[in-house]
Amino acid sequence: MNMDRTDNKKQQYQLIVLSLCLLLLVITAHRVDAQQRGGNYTQYMDNLTTFNPAYSLLDKAGSITTLARKQWVGIDGAPVTYLINGNLPIESINGAAGLTVFNDQLAIERQTEVNVYFAKGIQLSSTDYLGVSINGGFRNYTANYSTLDSTDPTFRNDVRGTKPNIGFGVIYYTDWYYLGISAPELTLTSLGTASIQGNTNFRNHYYFSGALITDVSNEIKFKPATLLSYAGGVPLTADISGTFYIKETLGLGVNYRTDKTMAGIIILNINTFHVGYSYQLGTSSTNLGGFNNATHEISLSYRFGSGSASPKLL
Repeated sequence: MNMDRTDNKKQQYQLIVLSLCLLLLVITAHRVDAQQRGGNYTQYMDNLTTFNPAYSLLDKAGSITTLARKQWVGIDGAPVTYLINGNLPIESINGAAGLTVFNDQLAIERQTEVNVYFAKGIQLSSTDYLGVSINGGFRNYTANYSTLDSTDPTFRNDVRGTKPNIGFGVIYYTDWYYLGISAPELTLTSLGTASIQGNTNFRNHYYFSGALITDVSNEIKFKPATLLSYAGGVPLTADISGTFYIKETLGLGVNYRTDKTMAGIIILNINTFHVGYSYQLGTSSTNLGGFNNATHEISLSYRFGSGSASPKLL
């Protein structure tokens, strides 16, 4: 009887959290049409560490993750993103530490960001935890205006800048859901030139995230997730996704982003390896992500150490 009550309460909590995620999407969808920074990627639900380093606490295994994203295939100078993240758990203190490196390229512009992070989990009850993280590093921006064939003197000089970066993350998590808020990119100093100041990648970024995992049947699990992104001067952007996992091995999902794009996602968990692929396209005829200019994204993760034998779904 007590077990039935516990299961019912858990299902109620699941519905509440999912409803909140959907409500956030509905509230923001009507006012959102944003240009995202290149670091935003469709498969955020499987590797949220770039957006919130405290998320690394959810995996007790070590991991190395790489991701490559090619937007708007067929358009010269279209955005390209490369990401690598390494994470090591520190079991003795319920902590984790790691390194994240990503590189964004858009036409003549290039940004490279490097961050190290440390996260610590605090146990609140037998099943509930609060995780906090800090990160630090730098952001380097380059714009090769001299390569442009332009008579405008504004575009004759290249622009280069490197600035320090700090950030933090907070996440509340259990074994079946999490809610997080983070600001992993807080620029410490002004950037000095108007042309760099106008670049959204150098603005402070803020994120809210949430996800849960629930059983549909003995062999099928369902994971809804959401990510809200905001940078000063840029409208709020919302991602929402849903993924079905079959026998914890095959994942089939859909992602919708409020910049009028959507994606299909396929995931394979094979032993200690995780492989993900997404195909993103526009839902508007005027959107650059339309059928003729799709975005491809592939991720590969290798997990090792304690807990790596079981797939990480949340």
